[in-house]
Amino acid sequence: MVTVRIMTLVRRATPEDATEVLRLRQVMIDSVHSGDPSTDWHALSLPTLRSRLTDPDGAFAAFVVDHPGRPGALAALAAGTVEYRIGRSDNPHGAVGYVFSVATDPGLRRRGYARACMEGLLEWFRERGAVHVDLNASAEAEPLYASLGFVRKPDPSMRLRLPST
Repeated sequence: MVTVRIMTLVRRATPEDATEVLRLRQVMIDSVHSGDPSTDWHALSLPTLRSRLTDPDGAFAAFVVDHPGRPGALAALAAGTVEYRIGRSDNPHGAVGYVFSVATDPGLRRRGYARACMEGLLEWFRERGAVHVDLNASAEAEPLYASLGFVRKPDPSMRLRLPST
């Protein structure tokens, strides 16, 4: 018996993908957070996202898989940033990756697209010297992240929302 694995083509997102990246981010947001499914923020976010996707040497990247049946559409997304934190013994240079948006179009799940995007993003983190990669996982996505080597950690994080001026 011969097992054939279909190669999924992952690529770095470009400014032309920005609208689809926002659509998939909304898919992720809607699957994790119940409440207002408003997309009013997309128009405000679009110019900044396009700018970030233009900079190949910047601290932000998104890896995508094209939708197999809709030209110009995306099937999956994994996006993240590399942040600097003051070094410590296990990370003297202080580069930390942070994954904040992984999503697959609902009709295209369970095909390995999110895994392929994550693998592309993880390689990008390695190339930038990140020693740790953090993310928040939904219960549905936790098996994928665990299979990539992620482990749960105690999280004492807190958040403050600053009012806009």
